[in-house]
Amino acid sequence: MNLFIGIDIGGTKSAVVLASEENENIKIVERTQFATLSWRECIAKFFDIIEELLAKHNVTIDNICGIGISCGGPLDSKRGIIMSPPNLIGWDNVEIVKIFKEKFGVPTFIQNDANACALAEWKFGAGKGTQNMVFMTFGTGLGAGLVLNGKLYAGTNGNAGEVGHIRLEKFGAVGYGKRGSFEGFCSGSGIAQAARVKAMELLQMGKKCGYCKSMSELSEITAKSVAISAEAGDVDAIEIYRESGEYLGKGVSILIDILNPEKVVIGSIYERSENLLAEAMNNVIKREALEPSAEVCKVVPAVLGNSIGDYAAVSVAIEGYIGNL
Repeated sequence: MNLFIGIDIGGTKSAVVLASEENENIKIVERTQFATLSWRECIAKFFDIIEELLAKHNVTIDNICGIGISCGGPLDSKRGIIMSPPNLIGWDNVEIVKIFKEKFGVPTFIQNDANACALAEWKFGAGKGTQNMVFMTFGTGLGAGLVLNGKLYAGTNGNAGEVGHIRLEKFGAVGYGKRGSFEGFCSGSGIAQAARVKAMELLQMGKKCGYCKSMSELSEITAKSVAISAEAGDVDAIEIYRESGEYLGKGVSILIDILNPEKVVIGSIYERSENLLAEAMNNVIKREALEPSAEVCKVVPAVLGNSIGDYAAVSVAIEGYIGNL
């Protein structure tokens, strides 16, 4: 049995996880969460929690095989530096891997959260047993992690998998700083944008909108509120998700043609609303993707749910320890 520590750094919450791994199975021994602070305060908190967890479970730092850090990008995974993520104000060029190594003397590794989640779903979730897999976040934004030939592929400087930046149309919702981008059509923020435009069209013409009763409610529209309305049978909400599903199909078709994966695993919104997205997505894949590649690829929802952040950070530690990063 091997022991690992996972560090999950989020824009609002962060966590430390102590986990054991044996025979390719992982067990979360204990998890401690706290509100994300400045980077100096956060690192001090990480250190304190790690020492508390080790003492509580009668483990010494010498028993830890590796430390894995999952954090929103941009970051330099090769040099172990967090480089000013937009949701972590003040975290500018933080040499976090070096800091952890100097403190604990344990091999430490870092990956952006999309890559880390890809590792988690590949090792312990919906992609287990595959050699070539794409994981897509489909949350507030859209990013991807690529596992190719049984190993995470991060690219020349760690920026592989930024599929949200692909432009699918000249016009459309804005995502990743680009109008008509994959993220603009297939993300929580993108779905909300499309829903607001549709609501304005209906309300200005004196028609009813099932998920928005008045102009004053436009700012309250979210992907979740539209999904709830769609599940209740609202035709306009259903159409918004159908359109997002079509663009999801376009984007996934590109990935299938280029990468020829066995599985595309999609998290968050797709995981919760597969029934609203899958039919339109699959119709487009059937039409657009290269048939021999599409036939060997399954598009499935992620399965780790709310635990994916814990598994992600620990997966980074495990893959680094066995030399796969």
